[in-house]
Amino acid sequence: MSRFAGRAAVVTGGARGIGRAVAAGLVAEGAGVVILDLDGDLAAHSAAELGCAALGGDVVSRDDVRRAVEACLERFGRLDVMVAHAGVAHAVPLLDVDDDEWRRHMAVNVDGAFICTQEAARTMVAGGTGGAIVVTASINAFHVEETMAAYNTSKGAVVAFVRSAAIDLARHGIRVNAVAPGVVTTRMAALVTEDPSLSAHYLRTMPLGRFGKPEEIAAAVLFLASDDASYVTGHSLVIDGGQTLGIMGDLVEASKANAGDAPPERAS
Repeated sequence: MSRFAGRAAVVTGGARGIGRAVAAGLVAEGAGVVILDLDGDLAAHSAAELGCAALGGDVVSRDDVRRAVEACLERFGRLDVMVAHAGVAHAVPLLDVDDDEWRRHMAVNVDGAFICTQEAARTMVAGGTGGAIVVTASINAFHVEETMAAYNTSKGAVVAFVRSAAIDLARHGIRVNAVAPGVVTTRMAALVTEDPSLSAHYLRTMPLGRFGKPEEIAAAVLFLASDDASYVTGHSLVIDGGQTLGIMGDLVEASKANAGDAPPERAS
């Protein structure tokens, strides 16, 4: 496939995990890519392996994001895709969240999405060819977790921002969408995926019975960024193995164990 041949993209948080998988997918499909990541050394290492460019920088800094956009223009002569993936997530009970913790989540997850979208959109408008912006949200935007109040709130704001940006930028031929992953095997989710007790608990809530892979989220990002999704904007694509579908439980087996072979009755 070469859906991005002749196109150029910036991927924030692209040094590892989902961001790196996105960058790899874009490169594999013909795009020129610039990675922007807080860990500049790891970004450079990943870029060398993938065959793209990299910069160290923080998405809360407009100057850093602008440098990445300008680097993309200087190297490839255009910007067609912005993937605003960089984010933070810390598990802290609500009563223990201090102001700095709250503000860091809002700065990286919300302000970062705003700055990346605005800087990319300004460049796309100037180029006159439109473009696609994909922001990483989360199922936590509507399926909240205990001890994750700052993260949950920030991702809810991201979903609202994506819808707002999509309606404002449509007249310029710019589509804005989000992916909303569930639990994916990345460093950020290691607290869950690498703990035997926690992972077993979470897996019981997932109809597909496993955690997601970075490449599966990347595939959704590439779809939304490509012409395959040319009539899709303002959408948040849930990728969670069915975790948010509803309450899982084998009612038939439970009823047999407790009351013979009669099927369970449920109130309407």
